[in-house]
Amino acid sequence: MCFFLQRVGTLLFSRIFLIMEVLYEDNHLIIVNKAAGEIVQGDKTGDATLADAIKAYLKEKYHKPGEVFLGTVHRLDRPVSGVVVYARTSKALTRLNELFRTGRVQKTYHAITSLLPVEGRPAFPLGAEPTEVVHYLTRNERQNKAYAHLREVKDSKLARLLLSRLRQGDRLQLLEVHLHTGRHHQIRCQLSAIGYPIRGDLKYGAPRSNPDGSICLHARHIRFEHPVSHVEIDVTAPYPALPIWQKMV
Repeated sequence: MCFFLQRVGTLLFSRIFLIMEVLYEDNHLIIVNKAAGEIVQGDKTGDATLADAIKAYLKEKYHKPGEVFLGTVHRLDRPVSGVVVYARTSKALTRLNELFRTGRVQKTYHAITSLLPVEGRPAFPLGAEPTEVVHYLTRNERQNKAYAHLREVKDSKLARLLLSRLRQGDRLQLLEVHLHTGRHHQIRCQLSAIGYPIRGDLKYGAPRSNPDGSICLHARHIRFEHPVSHVEIDVTAPYPALPIWQKMV
């Protein structure tokens, strides 16, 4: 696959319409702000990926001959935007995988939902202090969807997150989410289960889609110890340049 990239500040554009913003880069890792609609890694659609765009960027910038190494450390769902970390060396990949596996990476997500719970769903109290939300999630592979249960059931996995309200408008609210577990579609599923499906997320109960096909979930912030230098990496991803985000922030 051939990419034609043009540098514009820290923004990269390609003829296949991949757009990314480099938030941090060194010899061992690169962190980018993924746009909604981009896929982190190849899937059955065969669409161009963010990983391929980054490889092309690194190859061009550093005049690298042959294949460029890039390791996928974690993923974001296609309609989600925000921070994505990639490893540029095998050493960094191994160590980053261990940091993620052992919960030594602090990830913060922001989500926009309706202020009032969806009719027929339980109203969840949101106070000034973060509130823990706990479910047991099962996964339907055929539907590519998770289901929340209040008690442990067969093949379920514990899902825990901390939830707080940052801002509220007349009809919408901005929520902050801190994950304590990393389950499939965890934030999307758990917010839906307590009556607040993410704006635009039809799969999990939102009444309507967003015009661009995104959902209003943004991986806002990440913090961890650098896998090689051991300095603290602390990165925040700017919000999408969409009216709904600008209105809430």
